[in-house]
Amino acid sequence: MKRAGFPVPSWVRVLRAGALALAASGCATANDPGTIERKVMGSGTPVVVFQSGLGDGQGVWSAVQGRLPKELTSFAFSRPGYGGSKPRDGDHSPCAAATELRAELRRAGLGPPYVLVGHSLGGLYQYAYAKLHPGEVAGIVLVEPTHPQHWPRMQRDAPAMAAVVRTARLLAFSPTMRREFDDQLRCHESLEALPPPQVPTRVLVRGQFLPPEIGAFEQMSRESWRDWSSLLLAKGVEPVEGAGHYIQRDRPAAVAEAILAVARGRRLQPED
Repeated sequence: MKRAGFPVPSWVRVLRAGALALAASGCATANDPGTIERKVMGSGTPVVVFQSGLGDGQGVWSAVQGRLPKELTSFAFSRPGYGGSKPRDGDHSPCAAATELRAELRRAGLGPPYVLVGHSLGGLYQYAYAKLHPGEVAGIVLVEPTHPQHWPRMQRDAPAMAAVVRTARLLAFSPTMRREFDDQLRCHESLEALPPPQVPTRVLVRGQFLPPEIGAFEQMSRESWRDWSSLLLAKGVEPVEGAGHYIQRDRPAAVAEAILAVARGRRLQPED
């Protein structure tokens, strides 16, 4: 997608495509059984729990979920307003997303321990879950996670990219996407006051940036990556060669391998 000759980053294109594909009707709450699209595979513990990014349903994890061994249970779902899940009103903060996910896991009959896996904004949501419920978490794998201060930093340090995002919010975001975007800073202070969970943590980041992302946005991103060592006690970040923002699509085997390493405590080969 191009607008006025300006090449829009891939994640903005995906957001726009997602917005056009989402159903805008319905007013069910997340507490209504049967309104949430989810996919459960395998059996055994720990349970691998996927959380998607802004505008994405559970299908974004298909290539990774299919590579996990059958002796591991994995759970992916579409938050209300995405995929086959009906939208809802109310709080769309990271803390609300964590509460919503916890309720869905209970409804699916899946108890802890959990290995939390989150992409982009879903990474921020899993960060919130781990802070709020550390006793339920066995490990964490974040994939290009959204930093808790991502939007304020972008406005300050990468204003040109922030302008692109503002335009996308106005013209391309669905109502659910706007609510999640607007609420991403809510409950930040309460989360910041909580200690990080003492569990194995991997943070995967892109190995390449698109031409319009190189410069201020790339520098801002790289500076934010360093914070995950203190936010969740990660041992640095791991760039994935040949992958952009959607590492789970570009290099699904790398994501599956990281999940297995955290879940089993040793490096295993994902299934073909």
